[in-house]
Amino acid sequence: MLSCYEDVLSLTKKLVHTESIVNTEGEQLLAEQLYEMLKSWTYFNEHPEQVRCVQTVNDHIRRSNVLACIRGTKAASARTVILMGHIDTVGIDDFGHLKDKACRPDELKEALADESLPSAIRQQLDSGEWMFGRGVLDMKSGVASNLYLLRYYAEHPEELAGNLVLIAECDEEDSSHGILSALYPLQEWKQQYDFEYVAAINSDLVSPRYEGDENRYVYKGTVGKLLPSFFITGAETHVGACFEGLDPNFIASELTRRINYNPELSDEAYGESTAPPVSLKQMDLKPSYTVQTALAAYVYYNFLVHSWSPKKVLEKLKEQAHLAFDSVLQLFEERYRAYCARSGEPYQEIPWTSRVYTYEEMNELLTRDWGDAYTRHMETYMRELLADTSLDSRMYAARVVEEAWKWMKDKRPAIIIFYSSIYSPRVELTDKTENERNLSLALEQAVAYVQPHYEHPIQIRHFFPYISDMSFVALSDDEESIRSEADNNPAFGQKYSVDYEAIRNLNVPVINVGPYGYDAHKKYERIEMTFSLEIVPNITNQIIRSLLA
Repeated sequence: MLSCYEDVLSLTKKLVHTESIVNTEGEQLLAEQLYEMLKSWTYFNEHPEQVRCVQTVNDHIRRSNVLACIRGTKAASARTVILMGHIDTVGIDDFGHLKDKACRPDELKEALADESLPSAIRQQLDSGEWMFGRGVLDMKSGVASNLYLLRYYAEHPEELAGNLVLIAECDEEDSSHGILSALYPLQEWKQQYDFEYVAAINSDLVSPRYEGDENRYVYKGTVGKLLPSFFITGAETHVGACFEGLDPNFIASELTRRINYNPELSDEAYGESTAPPVSLKQMDLKPSYTVQTALAAYVYYNFLVHSWSPKKVLEKLKEQAHLAFDSVLQLFEERYRAYCARSGEPYQEIPWTSRVYTYEEMNELLTRDWGDAYTRHMETYMRELLADTSLDSRMYAARVVEEAWKWMKDKRPAIIIFYSSIYSPRVELTDKTENERNLSLALEQAVAYVQPHYEHPIQIRHFFPYISDMSFVALSDDEESIRSEADNNPAFGQKYSVDYEAIRNLNVPVINVGPYGYDAHKKYERIEMTFSLEIVPNITNQIIRSLLA
């Protein structure tokens, strides 16, 4: 076992002390500090070309990734392991009056001692075994672990029969500009040094899966995340004649009732299930108050996957949309008949039926109907819409769909399904390739080696359950699935882009070995220091030694 606790603790505090909130100047500041620190090491004085501070591409602000590589001298080998972790954090406003201490773990600990805390948090604080502060868990202690190991092998390259690459990437918390940009220098080093990337080890946070869970987890592969979105049109009417129209909010509400928390929409693989989808936005698109019902509504949902492709998710949600639409029309009819019986008004047959299209299907229909006039109009509209910087990718996509809908000849109520945000692809370790089998075995052996030195059980699971940059170093989806996501996302290639070919060219099996704690993104973010500062770097080191022996 490496005696690394104090060194990783010191590195963690250095990283945490620099406030590096995503989409702020702090990201660039920390990258520059980290770059200067690495350059000061003897190894990089002798090999300055092997440490780089590389600005992100196609980004709206200036920020950079830091990359460094150690070339082992024990034996000539192309085999290369990547250590990866992000240096950005979420904001600190939730710290309230302790905001000025959010990035000062020692000062924060003293201040929290005088606070009224929940009993479990109080016990952890008083134990001295936990560190509090923004970024300690997500995920600067993980980056510190990687830095420690990089420094160790910079001082002992003779112990490596292969190579070690570190990526400290920015912008994981928003749009993954960091890791998507890092793909290119990784490819450059692959060609320059003839690297064969055999494994990537991410060091993102690990938390209990349920209350009372004493296990610590390491993960093979990662969950995928989609943002399926629904543009819902109704039939506008004055509220005094409500049954003459169809409120799109009525349809949206039924859609959310069917999709939210629905375990049938949890994707299961290897005996592990994703959390079911949940609504992240539900709104109508009326710009202001009127006594007319809304013309359209917009909803989108967080959707996690283990094995389902973006195409499969669209198929499942198209079915749910039809069921929701049918249910709404049935309930509408029942209530309309009951109202007519009460009011004495004559009942009129309902003129609507369930209509559901994907964005791709609607585009194909409109292109057939209108040809170049439609496509030229939409190209111009989308380009001009980019000038509105207040629109994120989700509202940008909604506006594009809304504009396309204006070209529909049949304006009866309908649901349009599309994606409106970046897809974080699922990554599955199938053990079908030699590199995957070697990495799985190395992980198992590392856990077995370290477990006797730690009191809590360390368990291996298949899918890291949170969104992370692991999604952008390998692909488990085929070309058709990826194309389905892009073709059904109006924001793709406009508000963001993903070079899937660059990911396929890297395509390295990836696992997560990261710090353990609670309340990432919250005021009481904290790590259990023994696991995070000692066990994590030792597990990671054993994997490195197994793969680069």
